[in-house]
Amino acid sequence: MWYFAWVLGMPLACCLAILNAMWLELRSEDERRRREGR
Repeated sequence: MWYFAWVLGMPLACCLAILNAMWLELRSEDERRRREGR
């Protein structure tokens, strides 16, 4: 039954990694805009 953990866990981990990268990208973009605005 270990394969259920792989089948469910790997896509979840990949989705979390992608969302985290997108969030960090948006955050750094927002920070850059704030610095340019001041």
